[in-house]
This record gives sequence, C-alpha cells and structure tokens, in this order.
Amino acid sequence: QVQLVESGGGLVQAGGSLRLSCTASGRTFSINAMGWYRQAPGKQRELVASISSGGRTNYKGDVKGRFTISRDNAKNTVYLQMNSLKPEDTAVYYCNVDEVYELRYYDYWGQGTQVTVSS
Repeated sequence: QVQLVESGGGLVQAGGSLRLSCTASGRTFSINAMGWYRQAPGKQRELVASISSGGRTNYKGDVKGRFTISRDNAKNTVYLQMNSLKPEDTAVYYCNVDEVYELRYYDYWGQGTQVTVSS
C-alpha cells in the first residue's frame, strides 16, 4: 500500500502564492501518476493538475499559467506551486496517486489540506 502526507495549505491573500507538498511512503516503487484535486464547499471534487511517471503534465483550464505541478521521484514527493491565487481557488486540496501492482490498479488519497484565499 501507499500512504500520503500533505502539507503546505493555509490562508493567503488574493494574488499570493502557496506551495503544496505530498510525500508518499510504503510501496512507492509502483506509483504511476500523481496529482492534485480540490473540493470546494457544496461542489464536487475536481482534478486540478496531474503528472505522469514520465513527467507529462495536465492542468484544469482555469489554473493553467498560474499553477505548476512537479514531482521528485527520489523523494517520492509531488508539489503544486500555486501563484496568483484567487478567492475561487479556495478549497480543500487532496493529493492523489495511482499504482499498478501485480496487475491490479490502486488509487490513494491524502487527508486533504485547506487552502483559503481572501479577497
């Protein structure tokens, strides 16, 4: 199994920046994609950004150019650098990783970290 620990959330003013980190432990050798989702009150959880094991990235449209996802495979860590934050970015952010182990697919979630952007 894989365990995920997130950090880096907090309160920031509009226009500010935050960096989220998520470190995986356990069966990390079989991790494939890593990503960040968010869920605002009363809304569904949505994909913010993802990065494949080969470094290919994918972003939600309204964060392109403001957010950057990266990963350090040696540290089993994925980052989300968030710049030019807007109040509508306020949400709980969740780290997600998937793995294929012994031909089975597994999906793991972090505990979530609150990001609040004040206007």
